[in-house]
Amino acid sequence: MSTVRLTVVDRHGTVSFLGPGHVIKMLTAACSRNPTTVNELLDYAAPYDSDFVESVRTGLAIFDEHNTPENSSAFHSVATMLSPERLPPFRVIDELTRTLSLQPVGVGLVLYNLEARRIVQLVNRYGELLRQDRGRIRRGGEPTRLLYSYRLPDDWRILP
Repeated sequence: MSTVRLTVVDRHGTVSFLGPGHVIKMLTAACSRNPTTVNELLDYAAPYDSDFVESVRTGLAIFDEHNTPENSSAFHSVATMLSPERLPPFRVIDELTRTLSLQPVGVGLVLYNLEARRIVQLVNRYGELLRQDRGRIRRGGEPTRLLYSYRLPDDWRILP
């Protein structure tokens, strides 16, 4: 599987998680609906791969259960035991989480800034990201014959 780090910024903060390469396009399609929060982005992406979205939501809930901005020792323990390409979803709450959220994994690192309406491909060795495209809907992690299509609004930017 071609793993990529995906980092999402909204007005409330930043989250970061890993996913297969197809999620780059999937989150871009979700951005075509102008989400303003991470939760909206995940809601809009769910029809394309509901199992993946649920795994991100679950991972963030577990992170929130064990970590706060004042005490992130639980995540620090996990981060010392696991390689960057195996880390669970997390929120950026300190310098370590910020550093990890900007560390490419596998085929890259793509940052989605919902407030600025920018998709920044810091490293993308998966494939060209287009303003208008289509992708395959997945069920149980497997591609189906069903396709989705999207077109980013003009005020969204895709960088490099």
